[in-house]
Amino acid sequence: MPTTCLHLLLTLMAGALPWRDATAATALQLPTVYRDEVDPAPYLVSEKYDGVRGHWDGSTLRYRSGRTVPAPGWFTARLPRTPLDGELWLGRGRFDELSGIVRRTVPVDAEWRQLRYMVFELPQAAGTFAERAHRIREIAAQAAWAPLVAVEQTPVTDREALRRRLAATVAQGGEGLVLHLASAAYRAGRSDVTMKLKPELDTEAVVVAQHPGQGRLEGQLGALEVRSPDGRQFLIGTGFSDAQRRDPPAIGSVVTYRYRDLTATGLPRFASFLRVHHTL
Repeated sequence: MPTTCLHLLLTLMAGALPWRDATAATALQLPTVYRDEVDPAPYLVSEKYDGVRGHWDGSTLRYRSGRTVPAPGWFTARLPRTPLDGELWLGRGRFDELSGIVRRTVPVDAEWRQLRYMVFELPQAAGTFAERAHRIREIAAQAAWAPLVAVEQTPVTDREALRRRLAATVAQGGEGLVLHLASAAYRAGRSDVTMKLKPELDTEAVVVAQHPGQGRLEGQLGALEVRSPDGRQFLIGTGFSDAQRRDPPAIGSVVTYRYRDLTATGLPRFASFLRVHHTL
């Protein structure tokens, strides 16, 4: 498949999911997938934090879907009146634990005291991204509150430097990188002003069937049959824990899976189950 077609399909798969709130999603910036032909020098680069997206509108903390995050009052009381966009984050490799914390209807103070709000954008603010990043650092310094963190944004000189940065981040347990066009004005929706770069891609699909296992997996899940947003159906047979094979994701649920790239027919290559996707 030509590179242009491949990345167009990746963008559609990542951004046109029918079970997401499209109206709320388009209010924020959304990244495309980094392409090798893009020169990273005009961009500022940060770690891609594996957290839960949190949009602070100046009075209410919301998920990307637009629903209110049930955060403790003391947490939101320390946030500035300036609208912010970032990730609620617990640490590398702790997404499942984080998801459980932020989805509790009644927040647990001791759990929330572990969280950080990693701020990377000022929604609808004027100026270039470089200017907005500077303003975020000023806001975090003025707040002088450890949970409010300005995400570090630094340049890279070329593609090789970007690859080294990605390798170092992943080696330390990070998920990947985000590139922000330093000269760009704020632009809501999905565009190349923001791009993500990860060693593996991930996206969501709906479970349409559970296929039984054989041999040592007899009596358990062998594979999930899933349907992508573009209507393609395929099997996911790896990535499950023993507990998940005994009690697999229900038909109709949405799951997140990882994959390397797409085949010539547009199906994900080496698809592996990552987790049940909770719409937040």
